[in-house]
Amino acid sequence: MKVFNAILILLVLFSMSSFDMSKACEYAGSNIGYIRSQTERALEASDINTSRFFTYKALNAIEKSKEQIEACGCDYAKESIYEGLDNLKKATRVSSLNGAKILLTRALDNSSGSLEAIKEHEEHKGSLYANDKLVMNTKMVEKENLGMLMPVGKELERKIDLSLINYQNSLDEVVNSVECKEAYEFANRIYAHCEEELLKPKLSEAKKYYNLRTKEITAIALAKLKDCNK
Repeated sequence: MKVFNAILILLVLFSMSSFDMSKACEYAGSNIGYIRSQTERALEASDINTSRFFTYKALNAIEKSKEQIEACGCDYAKESIYEGLDNLKKATRVSSLNGAKILLTRALDNSSGSLEAIKEHEEHKGSLYANDKLVMNTKMVEKENLGMLMPVGKELERKIDLSLINYQNSLDEVVNSVECKEAYEFANRIYAHCEEELLKPKLSEAKKYYNLRTKEITAIALAKLKDCNK
């Protein structure tokens, strides 16, 4: 009887834990949806002040959502939204609307990637808990679940490559439409930032590849703008 009670308590605690995590992911997903909508409004703004207004709203929403994002336990979603946080902060510091829009495009891709990751994370958990075999070893379940949180290898690279398509398109637009010297200086700042990031120790594989690919894409733009630095 004691063994049965112990098992019952373990199952109740496990189900409560999964319920709390599920709720945290639900709240995080809702908040990230709001962050994405404010970033979209910042991108659609016709002047720098309006753009900054909505950018700050997105920034504040991320700060207020950190607890739910951490509690959800989806590593890739967390990586993406915090990369978005960095891009939003940079967008508030540039003086031109075109410059801000490149960074906002990256932040929008970050929030979209984060939302997709949470959806996949939730789907995986649902299939895991719906398994018809009763799993008694919660540590084994936790280990299996953690392995699904962050894509690895080619799948990770594929997701990041897809997330950078809009950035590449926006950068191409800047190269073709913004005053030559301003475009060069802006692209050069992004390139330098990527170099600084890649020098950091203990950088996650996602951030390493993200900054490496961003650096490579930006290098192509700088090559097109090489005569603008004279």
